[in-house]
Amino acid sequence: MLIRIEASELPGRDCGQAPGFPGYRNIQVGVQRRDRRDEILGLHPGDASAAVWELEVTATAKEAGWDLLGPYVQGRPGARFVYLSWGALGDDGVLSMFRRAKLHFDAIPPNVLEHAVHSGMLVARLSLTDSRGQPLCAAVRPPLIDWSAPAP
Repeated sequence: MLIRIEASELPGRDCGQAPGFPGYRNIQVGVQRRDRRDEILGLHPGDASAAVWELEVTATAKEAGWDLLGPYVQGRPGARFVYLSWGALGDDGVLSMFRRAKLHFDAIPPNVLEHAVHSGMLVARLSLTDSRGQPLCAAVRPPLIDWSAPAP
C-alpha cells in the first residue's frame, strides 16, 4: 500500500525568534526513517508551495484492525506514526533537526483505513504551518490532518 502525504502552507525558509522558538534559517522538511534520525526522505525547502511524499507500507490484518509497517513508520503496534522532521540546512550540507511533527495512524478513521487497504492508497493532507506561523510540530491528529482513501 502507498501512503501519500500532501502538505501545503509551509512556514517559510526562515522563521524568526518567538517565545519558546529560537528561530532558524534555511529550513527544510522531510520524512524521517525509522531508527535513523539522520536519514530524511525527500527534503523540501520551508518556502516551497507544497510538499509531497510517497511511502510504501505493508498493511497486516490484526484483531483490532490494520497494522501498517514500513521503513518510515515509527512506533509500536496500535501507536504507529510517521515523523515529518524539520531541520536547518547548514552551508556544509548537514541538516540540524530542531522539531518534528508526528502523524498518528491511530487517528485514521477505521472505515478510511479499510478503504485505503483495498484501494492501495492512503492520503494525508495537512498544512505545515502552526497557529503561530512556525513549522508544525508535536502530535498531528484531526482536524490538523485529513486522512482519506480513493474508492477501490
